[in-house]
Amino acid sequence: MDILHQENVDHLFQAILSLQTLEECYAFFEDACTIKEIQEIAQRFDVASQLWKGKSYSEINQATGASTATICRVKKCLLYGNSGYRSVLNRISPKENSDV
Repeated sequence: MDILHQENVDHLFQAILSLQTLEECYAFFEDACTIKEIQEIAQRFDVASQLWKGKSYSEINQATGASTATICRVKKCLLYGNSGYRSVLNRISPKENSDV
C-alpha cells in the first residue's frame, strides 16, 4: 500500500475539492496548516509556475527567494513526477518556451 494513499488522505482531498471560493480556501488552510507551511507550498507552486514559463533558476531565485535545491526538486517533479503540477498549470497558465 502506498504510504500517501490512505482513507484519511482521501477524506482531506475530498474536503479540499469541496472548497468553492478563495475565502473558503484561506479559512480552511489557515485552520489546517501553519502560515509557514502555506507559504512553503505557495513558494513551490510559484517556482513550478515560473519553470513552466521558461524562467531560469537565477530569475526564479530572485523572484521567489527559493533555493536552487528547491527549484531543482520542483523541476524534477515537473519532469518526472506524477503530473500534479503539470495538470494544474495546463489549466491555469498557457505553456511558454520551456524545457519542462
